Amino acid sequence: MVALDTVNTPFLDQAYARKALVKYLANNVDSSQTLGLVIISSKGLRVVQGLTSDPTALLQILKKLSGDLPEMHNLDTDVEAAAAAGDGSGLLMASNPITTQSMLSDFISQGDVLYAQFKQENAIETTMRAFLGIAWSLSGIPGRKSLIWATGAFPFYLDSPSTVPGGRLSVLYERAMQVLNDAEISVYPVDVRGLVNYSPAADVTARRAASGPAAMQQLMSRSWLQNAKIDTLRDFAEMTGGRAFYNTNDLAGSFKRAADDSTSYYMLGYYLDTKNDKPGWRQLKVKVDQKNTEVRARNGFLVTNTTMNPELTRIADIGFALTSPFGATGIPVVMRWQEAKPEEMKKLDAKNGEKKDPNKKAVGFALHMPVEALTVEGTRNQLDVDFVALATAAAAKDGTAADEIKQTLKGSLSAENVAKLRGHGMSYSNVFELAPGKYQVRFVVRDNLNGRIGSLSAPLTVNRRPGHSRG
Repeated sequence: MVALDTVNTPFLDQAYARKALVKYLANNVDSSQTLGLVIISSKGLRVVQGLTSDPTALLQILKKLSGDLPEMHNLDTDVEAAAAAGDGSGLLMASNPITTQSMLSDFISQGDVLYAQFKQENAIETTMRAFLGIAWSLSGIPGRKSLIWATGAFPFYLDSPSTVPGGRLSVLYERAMQVLNDAEISVYPVDVRGLVNYSPAADVTARRAASGPAAMQQLMSRSWLQNAKIDTLRDFAEMTGGRAFYNTNDLAGSFKRAADDSTSYYMLGYYLDTKNDKPGWRQLKVKVDQKNTEVRARNGFLVTNTTMNPELTRIADIGFALTSPFGATGIPVVMRWQEAKPEEMKKLDAKNGEKKDPNKKAVGFALHMPVEALTVEGTRNQLDVDFVALATAAAAKDGTAADEIKQTLKGSLSAENVAKLRGHGMSYSNVFELAPGKYQVRFVVRDNLNGRIGSLSAPLTVNRRPGHSRG
């Protein structure tokens, strides 16, 4: 999978990245390779081309793509450095005669750092949601997968593998990292900025040239920002078992090396020590009993509260799965429309009572999950599964649901039911009540014992009853 990141990439560098990707696809991809293309933009994750073995389809699409303004657009490098370092406005700090001139210079040249930090938070949320959606979409495909991430930077600075962005974004980041790990996805960041000259004299976007001690501080901040971006891309790649490519203008070659790195691999694993439930980074190291051999493997994994208790992100997971452009494949789901069953109609009549709308029709559906899809846990054969179905009218611009179904199946299974589950899988059926019209229906299934998710979308047309008229 290739992800073009317009959120964290300068606008002009986006065009260079697209040209390099076209060059790589034209010269290196054959029918034996399967690729997909997505764009991470300020509006969220957008699927450009699903998984395909036809490089010509990707080439045609890439040539038509245009760029998008990044989150840090119109913010110069000095403001970005201050935001990344967590610095606030110098005017809020105690001053003395020596620092007054520097503070005034900061105010003039840097602008509003707090605004930059707000934009940075947006970039973190958008990027992590994109990783979450990509990982869910690939989670049902067995084996190691590669995500080539064409970007200009990681949205925040990682000074250690256990670093989290803080606040409400920490849970999202931790969840994204866990799902990337569970889906066996290694990330290969490619710094599409190429070789970077961070000197203020070479920056045409710099608003004001500093002088004296402020000039030295400006150069040091820019140097720190550039090194921090590279270090973070490299650390993030190693955390996922991938490799970062940077300080090169040969982007097509970087894309090729990233793709070639996944042509063959060994799969290793071990059981997590559930007695050690303290959140944090768990270091891993793979050794080979052979000299002069380089091993590429994830250097650890993040244990979070969600790792031990998937219930913590239950609501957030379902909400994101309902709106994601991807279908989640962690739980294989097959859906079919069917006539509503008599017992379902009785429940629907009892629910509506005298308020039944004569213009609406009952539309039944059935979901089926195969044998290996769901977890049965413990000596009591515990099962805990959420089913959510959301029908939205095609004409509803605000996305308001026409009907919504939420149901949780939870409890202990008898030995007989366990045998049925393992022999035939699990089925679930229910019924919508909808007025005539066209709808887009989203189905989400979540296994609450391990956090795996399956989802899919299906179109639906509800016709009017024969002989019915509006009058």
